[in-house]
Amino acid sequence: MHSLSACELHRRFIAGEVSAREIADTFLDRIRRLDPALGAYLEVFEESVVEQADRLDRKRQGKESLGLLAGVPIAIKDNINIKGEKTTCASKFLENFVAPFDATLIRRIREEDGIILGKTNLDEFAMGTTCENSSAHITRNPWNTNNVPGGSSGGSAATVAAEMASIAFGSDTGGSIRLPASFCGISSFKPTYGRISRYGLVAFGSSLDQIGPMAYRCEDLERIMQVVAVPCEKDSTSLPDPAFSPISFEKRFGDGFTVGVPWQFLEGLPNETRALFDRAVETLTSMGAKVVEVDLSILKYAVSTYYIICTAEASTNLARFDGIRYGVRSDRAQTLDEVYDLSREDGFGDEVKRRIMLGTFVLSSGYQDAYYRKAQKVRQLIINKFNEAFSKCDCIAFPTSLGGAFTFEEKKDPLSLYLEDLYTVGANLTGVPVMALPSGFLSDGRPLGFQLFGKQRHDAELLSIGRAFQEATDYHTKRPKGGDK
Repeated sequence: MHSLSACELHRRFIAGEVSAREIADTFLDRIRRLDPALGAYLEVFEESVVEQADRLDRKRQGKESLGLLAGVPIAIKDNINIKGEKTTCASKFLENFVAPFDATLIRRIREEDGIILGKTNLDEFAMGTTCENSSAHITRNPWNTNNVPGGSSGGSAATVAAEMASIAFGSDTGGSIRLPASFCGISSFKPTYGRISRYGLVAFGSSLDQIGPMAYRCEDLERIMQVVAVPCEKDSTSLPDPAFSPISFEKRFGDGFTVGVPWQFLEGLPNETRALFDRAVETLTSMGAKVVEVDLSILKYAVSTYYIICTAEASTNLARFDGIRYGVRSDRAQTLDEVYDLSREDGFGDEVKRRIMLGTFVLSSGYQDAYYRKAQKVRQLIINKFNEAFSKCDCIAFPTSLGGAFTFEEKKDPLSLYLEDLYTVGANLTGVPVMALPSGFLSDGRPLGFQLFGKQRHDAELLSIGRAFQEATDYHTKRPKGGDK
């Protein structure tokens, strides 16, 4: 049952072929057996899951209307609020914080009868590339537990890859759902900025953050987007667009479509990574795509631009964590100033402190013009270049990373980890939708993915291309060994 798509699980539940309690018990049992070795979850709501399932079975028995997610088990990254449950952001600072309200995302999932399994691990406050920066524990890659799952949404990716949830949600500030998806052999979708409400998401970089779903199959991503991609009056950045509706690839792109590739920007890509990317582009060609070259060489400035903007916004957003209003207060403090200083010293991890200090520096008097404002100007230039590229094509193909998942010991230098975002941050700086899709395996068996960037507000068209790509390939059908395999 755990290997079925979310859409198929929903169909079987609606048809009465399986009960919601059977679905819940299957996934809870799988979590108990597999998660101790993976560390994907921070908390599993066992009692609540059983209650949700029993309620669904009663609704079906009473012939009540059932939602689009009825019977679908879903995991949530632990920087998204669920009322009455802890939202820790994998930080000591929030280890005692209980969310007082539901995020809009959670409300929509509940309204459509999704089964919320629990909270997944992440790099603290979504700042990281490996899921090692959690204050709770590290998360391991289901394909090889010696390897990182990617970050910061590593827990959500590992949960889906190990089939301990049908769908998981993460947040993507600079590639945080796409890099883990690539490393774990699954699919993910970062919508157009504002397409999914950020109300109830703990902010990292407010102009960059976007909630997005992860699953093996594009059809499941389309199903969940129908539920959560709706306007939200509680989020001032929410787009006023109509609710998301899938479209037919054949009707929209039956006469062909155009894929842009920034070939010059891909020079220096490792041979195996390049070979898998080229094969993915060949598959798109076999689907009727015309491939054109686009100039996105400006992206050589993207990582430095991104890390100036995101750390500046992080410094501002995390200023609220002061040991006064909520979170853990240092028991060493004797004065008010010490409460502020020592609570932050004890509560934040090294990576969070590093980004706060960098962000505070680029916003400080005398440096704001030289760094932050200049970065915003470069951001606009990047947006202009993407608009120019999209005038020639329907979507743009990119690698997701330089290579596959690496070991925990392999990369410790912060700069080398920041450079893992080379191919992902462009989507967040420009606000365009982008999806990561499995594109094959390296010679040592590690999965690898690639990305498709779409035009702003053309989320449905992009997902339809992804679905057609999966119909032409079988990479998304492969599963890591272990468990029941």
